[in-house]
Amino acid sequence: MRRSIYIFSNGELKRKENTLYFETEEGKKYIPVENTSEIFIFGEVTINKRLLEFISKNEIIVHFFNHYDYYVGSFYPREHFNSGYMILKQAEVYLNKEKRVQLAKKFVEGAAENIKKVIIYYQNRGKDLKEFIEKIERLSCSIASCEDTDQLMAIEGNIREQYYYAFERILNNEKFKFEGRTRRPPKNRLNAFISFVNSVLYSVCLSEIYHTHLDPRIGFLHSTNFRRFSLNLDVAEIFKPIIADRVIFTLINKGIIKAHHFEQKTDGIILNEKGKELVIREFEERLKSTIQHKGLGRHVSYRQLIRLELYKLERHLMNDQEYRPFISSW
Repeated sequence: MRRSIYIFSNGELKRKENTLYFETEEGKKYIPVENTSEIFIFGEVTINKRLLEFISKNEIIVHFFNHYDYYVGSFYPREHFNSGYMILKQAEVYLNKEKRVQLAKKFVEGAAENIKKVIIYYQNRGKDLKEFIEKIERLSCSIASCEDTDQLMAIEGNIREQYYYAFERILNNEKFKFEGRTRRPPKNRLNAFISFVNSVLYSVCLSEIYHTHLDPRIGFLHSTNFRRFSLNLDVAEIFKPIIADRVIFTLINKGIIKAHHFEQKTDGIILNEKGKELVIREFEERLKSTIQHKGLGRHVSYRQLIRLELYKLERHLMNDQEYRPFISSW
């Protein structure tokens, strides 16, 4: 099974014959090409055209993040699976307002249901979260009546706002207060943590799209515009509560991530290198962990669930089967 490589240090990523290596002042670390599916670059890393030609040939995606750990772009190799037919089907649905809104509703419904699953999970473990469950249920009732994606995005934003306020009770940690969502840059530790795991999940969803016939530039909930990719943002909405947020709760509640794993960066807060390494370790464990899939009758990993979600979307676009978002069963 191919794996993900994360680079947090500064250095140079180079090709040597049929392999890759990352060179820093401390020395070289070799990266086996045949086992690598994607590379996440958080540090200041130098690359060249020869390297890009090599990783393109080996279908390795490279994701780049800025100094606040925000996703800034990807080197997305020539699409080997891209289908003109599928692009036309995506565009056809996108340009049909009724079809687009109906599909966009599915992403918001999936996100809302998985958010409720997470809150109920902690409610059943002694956290007083009833008021948040009730507010999210009331907001969720408005999804069906939305007439456009702007309304849907507003409802999704209100649901997530209530959910984020529930974080404080789930975590019950003075060092990790929510105090409102802040981005670019995040103003406190919890916001920095949320931004980091979300950025990584967006990139993982993009990598999974690469292995389907779908075009990542055509989303449905998130508008297709001058943004490079939008479909990965749609799909990530469904999985943020059960992948990214569970990583946050696990690491903070177990005392693995602490206040000293964050640092001030100009006018914002970011995870330091050690903090990022701890988060990525848990994030990868979450992606590899498996659940029993009712439809397939076997265990699949959370990463495989993302791919399966994309296949369901393909079938929907080809009018083979109506798309229903994945809803966690716990």
